[in-house]
Amino acid sequence: MTPKPPSRRGGATVGLLADLPPLEAGAVRFFRFWFSGAEARADLQDAFCQALGPGAAESAYESFGMLCDFCVTHGRRPLVRHGMTCSCLGADENCFANLVAAATQGDAADADLLASLIVAPHQAQTLSTLAAQSGLFLQHLTGGLPSRQRYRPATALLH
Repeated sequence: MTPKPPSRRGGATVGLLADLPPLEAGAVRFFRFWFSGAEARADLQDAFCQALGPGAAESAYESFGMLCDFCVTHGRRPLVRHGMTCSCLGADENCFANLVAAATQGDAADADLLASLIVAPHQAQTLSTLAAQSGLFLQHLTGGLPSRQRYRPATALLH
């Protein structure tokens, strides 16, 4: 019996990066930078420095690195990402972006649920905490966060 090839389901296109709110779009872009090699990481660190100043940039960079590294170290599987210049939004990227947004906004239950899609459930709260810490920095980098609407079942229908 031959081994089954790894699933690329996490890379399935679920939307466009341009359709995301600023925080989520920034989280995806920074996620792509982080995993695109040493040169891209250096560019990311420079962008953090320009936007936040040297002191806060170092903390932001470390915090985001811890978040990404935790996903790699404790992830259920490798997260799939699209290329740096791709306008598509992948399923894994969307989950990561929504985790960061929910955690940043203090929606702990939603953040933990999203985190459990990336890591084992017993590690979800740790990932949510890391996402909240990173999200606060990312909020400053991306121009803030619109207030989150609370949806009721009757108003959640789109079509």
